[in-house]
Amino acid sequence: MKNARFLKGAAEFVPSMGESLDISELAARYRSGTLTPSELVERVLARIAARGDDHVWIELAGRDELLASARRLEADGPTGKPLYGIPFAIKDNIDLAGHTTTAACPAFGYQAPQSAEAVRRLVNAGALPIGKTNLDQFATGLSGTRSPYGAPSCVFRPEYVSGGSSSGSAVAVAAGLVSFALGTDTAGSGRIPAAFNNVVGLKPTRGLVSTRGTVPACRSLDCISIFALTTSDAAVVLHAMTGFDAADPFARHAQPAAGAAPQEIAGCRFGVPRATQLKFFGNSDGEQLFTAMLRTIERLGGKFVEIDFAPFIEAAKLLYDGPWIAERYLSVGDFLDRHSEDVLPVTRRIIEAGRQPSAAELFTGYHRLKELQAVTQTIWQSTDVLVVPTAGRQYTIKEMLADPIELNNNLGYYTNFVNLLDLCALAVPAGMQSDELAFGVTLLAPAWHDSQLGALGDMLHRSQDLPLGGTQKRLAAAPKLDADAAGDGLVKVAVCGAHMSGLPLNKELTERGGRLVAACRTGRGYRLYALPGGPPERPGLLRSGNGAAIEVEVWQIPTVSLGSFVEGIPPPLAIGSVELEDGSRVKGFLCEAHATEGARDITEFGGWRNYLARRHSA
Repeated sequence: MKNARFLKGAAEFVPSMGESLDISELAARYRSGTLTPSELVERVLARIAARGDDHVWIELAGRDELLASARRLEADGPTGKPLYGIPFAIKDNIDLAGHTTTAACPAFGYQAPQSAEAVRRLVNAGALPIGKTNLDQFATGLSGTRSPYGAPSCVFRPEYVSGGSSSGSAVAVAAGLVSFALGTDTAGSGRIPAAFNNVVGLKPTRGLVSTRGTVPACRSLDCISIFALTTSDAAVVLHAMTGFDAADPFARHAQPAAGAAPQEIAGCRFGVPRATQLKFFGNSDGEQLFTAMLRTIERLGGKFVEIDFAPFIEAAKLLYDGPWIAERYLSVGDFLDRHSEDVLPVTRRIIEAGRQPSAAELFTGYHRLKELQAVTQTIWQSTDVLVVPTAGRQYTIKEMLADPIELNNNLGYYTNFVNLLDLCALAVPAGMQSDELAFGVTLLAPAWHDSQLGALGDMLHRSQDLPLGGTQKRLAAAPKLDADAAGDGLVKVAVCGAHMSGLPLNKELTERGGRLVAACRTGRGYRLYALPGGPPERPGLLRSGNGAAIEVEVWQIPTVSLGSFVEGIPPPLAIGSVELEDGSRVKGFLCEAHATEGARDITEFGGWRNYLARRHSA
């Protein structure tokens, strides 16, 4: 492991290894003054030192470099930095300025002159990059065993695979070494390791996050993914990374989700493969936990729709057994041809197969994919989201090394089709097996439904009494937020309309140093109305005895800026006290009752974003 010399003498800073680094906890400690980014750096380095050479890291940033970054943050302050002092890890096929990118192939390594666009955005948001993590070489594999830097182990049982290809990133989060980590996900690399290590794995809509500055696997399919301890943490990170990058030819402008899925489990239609199409590869514990998750969904009011999983399975086979393997060869084939001995045999075998497909075979595969996309599109007319196991079974490192191709195919049974079919995905923990291994499920939806998956996934995650990753902290049944005052001269404000992230009036918060604290919902006693007038269009939130939970964002702004913010709020809107789903109250937008007379009641949409998406797609 490079740059390990800085760890000498760090042991005195070792905190409890069970202490969580989830974003909300660190943010609260920064606000209260009980922690500084410099102190956090020392603690993180101590944790890494205490684990020893666990094959998680390929390169760590030096202690002096990290402390210099932390001190710059302290000098600038948290204003306008929603990820102020939050430590994160970067999969080593993503560039970090001044550090080597190897893609787990030392001979391929180069020093990155600038950071990947996604990393740049995170650093600008105040996040602290701790180092580069291990991966299956050239992001080819789902096991985490295909690296010359060693195989990171599952945090629960060291003889089992961590999952890949984003192996080190998932373990770094689960082990409490960082708050979140970046991976990449072409075939499931951002979801399989999440399931095996009991963390959240978010694979955004393809093109939503720039992949510029990433070593490509299949360039037309690649996504940068997020590993986090909670879905709300993943959502905050996604907000910070999102933004159209004109220099990335595969970037896409964010679009309203057509026919947006509900953000409540109650009434949501969950597609489930036919029983004969579910595979657990001999893992009876996984089968029982998946059944238990379905019962939980049913208990929470979800509705099930049995779907034919066959077209998804067929699409999955196109990725490695079809002509898309040629795109993987195109990415690194020149290097492989010149340095074949520097590439692991199993990796070389897979990538070299990409030399074979002809142009005719490529178009045959492409035409079949379009047919499968059309077939699966009809499924979404009767289904809001699809729920599947993230992986049917977790293998030992020994088993995987003995049969690297077939077992890797088994791992990708529920993941390989997702980017080909232009879906977004969220992997969430779903319980612990009797053998002490973690099990997870994945929620899938068409492109641009990322926020809906986050809301549903958060409910499923919180419905269980599970630790956060491999730490000792457990996930609360509902997100806990402070009262109105955030401390340290700050106040929290709940917004439900045009002030939300990415909407026209959000700048009124960011220009005042506002930072997003949480994406959550109100208590169930509210109704939402589309008020006349504009632009911009505005909703009205009204207390009601016959109400529902409404999507809101909680922002934190300096108290001294509250007056000017309130002065700009036109009637019939006003700032009052809004009850959140956890029972706490914060300041927030409310509407005078008289203004809702004749206004359209849009409570059924669960939030302003869903309403806009449905109306724009109509």
